[in-house]
Amino acid sequence: MAPSGSPSRIVVLVSGSGTNLQALLDAIAEAGEEAYGARIVAVGADREGIVGLERAERAGLPTFVCRVRDHGSREEWDRALAEAVAAHQPDLVVSAGFMKIVGREFLARFGGAFVNTHPALLPSFPGAHGVRDALAYGAKVTGCTVHFVDDGVDTGPIIAQGVVEIVEEDTEEGAAALHERIKEVERRLLVEVVGRLCRDGYRIEGRKVLVP
Repeated sequence: MAPSGSPSRIVVLVSGSGTNLQALLDAIAEAGEEAYGARIVAVGADREGIVGLERAERAGLPTFVCRVRDHGSREEWDRALAEAVAAHQPDLVVSAGFMKIVGREFLARFGGAFVNTHPALLPSFPGAHGVRDALAYGAKVTGCTVHFVDDGVDTGPIIAQGVVEIVEEDTEEGAAALHERIKEVERRLLVEVVGRLCRDGYRIEGRKVLVP
């Protein structure tokens, strides 16, 4: 993606409270769309009645919901999600806590332009339990990764990473405190990365993401 000179169009996908969405909204409001390099044009979700959609509606943004159970197969859901996102003509799609794995149709349209975050330092500890797995392994540091989505589970090209120290008080039973520290870093990193990608453009060469 090369910088266009006008703010990039972003669609954000959420599944829950939408704190990453709020971080993006706040950053864009503070800097202004031109300075930040992007504007959010729509917010989509895989379920109704979530705080993330409420945040979008308060910001005056169009929203849409695409539930798996409303479709005959996972492939049909994936196609419907891709069409719903494509209707807003995004330059970049951001998963802000979107808890569904997209499929072939979605990646055919948005592969190389779909950004996700993960609460571990990939390629270590992929999957749904990255925080717990890092603690169970005895890691001394963990963190978060912002990466492009491919057809694997947390295997796409890495854009940026942030490190969080694991302290003695962090236990598998008390992983929530560590997860909150990771989320704080994750929000800052996502805001920084999305802005840079939109302002400066980028290209993907193999596993490397190159930002001018």
